[in-house]
Amino acid sequence: MPIQDAPVIRPSSPSQSEPPEEHKSPIVRILVYVVIIAVVGVAAWRIYSSHQAQQQQSANQAAALQNRPVPVQVVPVEQKPMPVYLTALGTVTPYMSVTVKARVSGELLPVKFTEGQEVRQGETIMMIDPKPYQAALDQAKGTLVHDQALLKNAQAEYARYKALFDAGVVSKETLDADQASQGQYEGSIAADNAAVENAQLQLNWCSIQSPINGKIGLRLVDPGNIITANTTNLVIINQLRPIAVYFTLPENLLPQVLQRLRTNRIMPVDAYDRDDVQKIADGQLLTADNQIDTTTGTDKLKAVFPNADESLFPNQFVNIHLVMENRPNAMVVPTAAIQSGLQGNYVWTIGNDDKGNTVSQMQPVKVALAEGQVSILDSGPAPGASVVVDGADRLRPGAQVTVSAARQHAGQGGQKNPKQGSLFTTPRGSSNGGSSRATSRENK
Repeated sequence: MPIQDAPVIRPSSPSQSEPPEEHKSPIVRILVYVVIIAVVGVAAWRIYSSHQAQQQQSANQAAALQNRPVPVQVVPVEQKPMPVYLTALGTVTPYMSVTVKARVSGELLPVKFTEGQEVRQGETIMMIDPKPYQAALDQAKGTLVHDQALLKNAQAEYARYKALFDAGVVSKETLDADQASQGQYEGSIAADNAAVENAQLQLNWCSIQSPINGKIGLRLVDPGNIITANTTNLVIINQLRPIAVYFTLPENLLPQVLQRLRTNRIMPVDAYDRDDVQKIADGQLLTADNQIDTTTGTDKLKAVFPNADESLFPNQFVNIHLVMENRPNAMVVPTAAIQSGLQGNYVWTIGNDDKGNTVSQMQPVKVALAEGQVSILDSGPAPGASVVVDGADRLRPGAQVTVSAARQHAGQGGQKNPKQGSLFTTPRGSSNGGSSRATSRENK
């Protein structure tokens, strides 16, 4: 077939086989957007449903916890005598302290004491070699005897010349010369007596004696050393029975202390250990210094302790409790029971509601003094009422509680250590000032 007669094949028109591209794209986009929105909506709905379920579960748990009784530990409010006192940091000091020095020079002989022993006043504790001083004493005595002999001869001469003068044999000038010679020898004898006394004193000083009753310390010089008079420290003796404690109080507290000291004459003072827990000794206030330290605004006071058992030791730091007054019927609660809120201090007490359930109640209190484990109240629950000391953070008014019997029994004593006194201090807002605070301790 000739090429000219062959049929002509023509491409089909796009409009006839498939829709145009510009008509297809908007539909696809819409479908994709719809799918995405549906997926996001389903995910958001699932998240919201899970969150709501968790909130509902938490609410159910909270409601269950609120309905469940809260375990607490309680102690009763006590009413008992309590002394109020001031506290201060004190330093134990020997009542008397002597640094022993030799008053003469020489070789130190073997000592006559054991380090740490008790010595009495006048007891010989050391000796300086007395031989040189014994020789000086013997020499002074010899000079005295010599001059006494000369005086005796001069007195005899004067008696003879006096008889001759009365007989008119010798002149007045000769008699006066003999009388003057007699007076010269009398003066020499007086000087010789003083020399003998001085030599005897130097010899006595070779024996070193304890000037006070007390405990002797460690030896500072060994025997055999040459001692220089009034220079070398030999040993220190401290009087420990009685013993003194010095402490300071702010000047604004001084007038009431001095007033009570003038009125009562005796003010009890207790010494506690460094932790202010264990009582060490009982004493009394002796006096206050006669001037206030202008650099610190405090005055130094001195207390004296018998210290029969030597529980206090020099340079020991102690906490001083200076008793100011006694409260015969003070309400006492543990410090752990005191809570603070917008309305002030309060405690949780335990009582019964109308249904007979044991519930918690909020009771406002006015704290007078507080320190350490216990506090004293001016107002609050009645004596014998049970106050919560543990578990108060979960309480609300009217909440049901269960009381721990073991803790309640342990807390009836009021203290962990029965030998320890109850301690109190003035609130931080008090005007006492300084490092000292008004406190109270249970009478024992």
